[in-house]
Amino acid sequence: MSQVSVTAGAKPVHLQFDDNRLLPSLFGQHDEFLARIEKQLGVSVTTRGNRVAIFGSEDAVELARRALNELYARLKRGMVVDSGEVDAAVRLAGHVESRGGAERTSIHTRRRLIAPRTQAQAAYMTALEQHELVFAQGPAGTGKTYLAVAMAVAMMLRGQVDRIVLSRPAVEAGERLGFLPGDLKEKVDPYLRPLYDALYDMLPAEQVAKRLESGEIEVAPLAFMRGRTLANAFVILDEAQNTTAGQMKMFLTRLGENSRMVVTGDVSQIDLPPGAVSGMVDALQVVGNIEGATIVTFTDADVVRHPIVARIVRAYDSRDKAGAGSTK
Repeated sequence: MSQVSVTAGAKPVHLQFDDNRLLPSLFGQHDEFLARIEKQLGVSVTTRGNRVAIFGSEDAVELARRALNELYARLKRGMVVDSGEVDAAVRLAGHVESRGGAERTSIHTRRRLIAPRTQAQAAYMTALEQHELVFAQGPAGTGKTYLAVAMAVAMMLRGQVDRIVLSRPAVEAGERLGFLPGDLKEKVDPYLRPLYDALYDMLPAEQVAKRLESGEIEVAPLAFMRGRTLANAFVILDEAQNTTAGQMKMFLTRLGENSRMVVTGDVSQIDLPPGAVSGMVDALQVVGNIEGATIVTFTDADVVRHPIVARIVRAYDSRDKAGAGSTK
C-alpha cells in the first residue's frame, strides 16, 4: 500500500478486530478497501493478522479509525461492504454524531438494508420518518428518489401505509402523447422507468408485479392525480422541477389522512418552456416551511454515483455561475 510522510513524533493508532472471518470483507480483495482509505485520507495502513496500524496526521488517522470501525460494525450487522460503502464511511467519519447513526437510520426492505452514505442522506432519511411533507432538492445521483421509494416500501411492509403512489410529469412529451406509438401505458412508461427501477431494487419482481396489479403500488403520470384524495398512502412526486405552479398546487392538495408526501427534483434542470414558473421553485418558497413540512437540500458533495458524476455536476455549476456573473 501507499506510503505517506508521518509527522515526527506522531504515534500510530492501533485497532484490533475480534472476528477474523470478517477481515477479508473489511480489507477488500488485495486490501483494496484499505488502499482506498489511504488514498482519500492521506494515511498509511498496515495489517498483521487481526491488528491494524494507521499512520498519518492526527486528524486523518482519527477519520480512518472511525471509518474502519463503522465498516466493521456494518459487517457485524450482516450488511455488505463495497467501494461505495467505504467512500460513505470516509465521508461520514467527519461527523462525530454519525457514529452508530447509520444503524438507527437504516431502511429495511425485502431486498435491501439501506444506510445513509452522506450526512445529507442521513438527515433526509430522518425527515422521511418524521414529516408528512418532505421536499428534497439537489443534483442527480444524490439518492433523493431512491431513498424515498425505499422508505415508502419499508412503511408499507410495516403496515404504516396501505399503498404507494409514484408519479412524474411527462414534460418531454408535452401534449403530444397521442402521437407516440402504443397504448397509454406504453406512451408514459418510459418517463416512469426510474421509479420502476427503484421498486425492483426494494422488492422481489413477483411482489412488485402482484402489488402493481392489486393497486397497492401505483405508478402514474402527474395528470392522473387530478381530482383524487390519497389517504393511507406514501406519495412521491419525482422530477418535480418540471411541474407548473398550478400542477404542484393540485398535487400537494391530494394529500389525505394518514399519508406522507415526498417531492423530489433539481431546480437547476428545469425543462419547462421559457417563462414558465417551476412548481417546485414556487412551492419551496410558499409551503416548504409550513408546519409538518421540511426541506432537505443536497449538493454535489452528496452525489453517490461514480465519482466522476460529482465532478461533472461541479463543472456545470461552475460554468453556470461564471455565465451568471458575466451578465451582471
